[in-house]
Amino acid sequence: MTTVLESLHRSRDAITPAMRAAIDRLDATTRHQAAYHFGWVDADGRPDKGGGKAVRPALALLSAQATGGPAEIGLSGAVAVELVHNFSLLHDDLMDHDEQRRHRCTVWLLWGSSSAILSGDALLGLAQEVLLDSGLPTSARAALMLARSTRELIRGQVQDLSFEERDSVTVEECLQMAAGKTGSLMAASAAIGAVLAGAPDETVHALETYGAQVGLSFQLVDDVLGIWGDPAVTGKPVFSDLRAGKKSLPVSYALAQDTSIALIDPEDLEKRADAIESAGGKQWALDEAARRMRMAEDALDSVVLPPTVRADLVALGHFIVDREV
Repeated sequence: MTTVLESLHRSRDAITPAMRAAIDRLDATTRHQAAYHFGWVDADGRPDKGGGKAVRPALALLSAQATGGPAEIGLSGAVAVELVHNFSLLHDDLMDHDEQRRHRCTVWLLWGSSSAILSGDALLGLAQEVLLDSGLPTSARAALMLARSTRELIRGQVQDLSFEERDSVTVEECLQMAAGKTGSLMAASAAIGAVLAGAPDETVHALETYGAQVGLSFQLVDDVLGIWGDPAVTGKPVFSDLRAGKKSLPVSYALAQDTSIALIDPEDLEKRADAIESAGGKQWALDEAARRMRMAEDALDSVVLPPTVRADLVALGHFIVDREV
């Protein structure tokens, strides 16, 4: 775990100057709101020390090293995937009406819905600009990969929103949604550095598959935490996903086993959680998450990678997924 955390810190240190340089291209208002969202400044513009784990940039840099080249060749890709990720967070916070992110007020709460939409849009456009401005002959291929990934991310989000209008959702539909909303950008992150380094198609495909399966595994565990997670760990109230009425993967699986769960009073969150667990929803999700991680590792084994890079990718994948449940 210590090694993984050190790797994440190195990744964040490596991309932060390039991230700041990218954000500096924006107009003053959007620049301030984006810098606040990234945790670099507080709401008044004073320097702050916040920030996320930079998991996706770490994957991008490792994927460049997977070709035997230097991590630096994947830097524009690392910045781009982090910009797209944060575009989605800005919009998600607004759509979900979340008032807190990383224990601070969200952008939409401070500056309004329109500002959150525009700031997110700016990051999305900036991601493509950073890639195409990298000067690498492979930049157009990487930009195309990221554009397709973004389209899939949005498809997953649209599908997720549509679930709110339905009484039930199948497990397969939930997996398709998660593959878009969570898996697509993780897949691009795990392969974009290799694309920039000019890796062969089979290596790129293996890394994409690894990232997609890690993303699905992450979502399965996240859905378990959304019901049974410790608030001290998740930062959310217990049963938060049930309270929000989310058709998550454990819920969808349990309903397929026992349709009577739908008849339980939606306000009786503890009873609903117990029924979902009794129907096997929790254990199935954890088992499926473990299976997806094995599939991720199998994808890495399908091509020749530097042993240290493979080990780092496996360790980072487990760090992303193996959270306390």
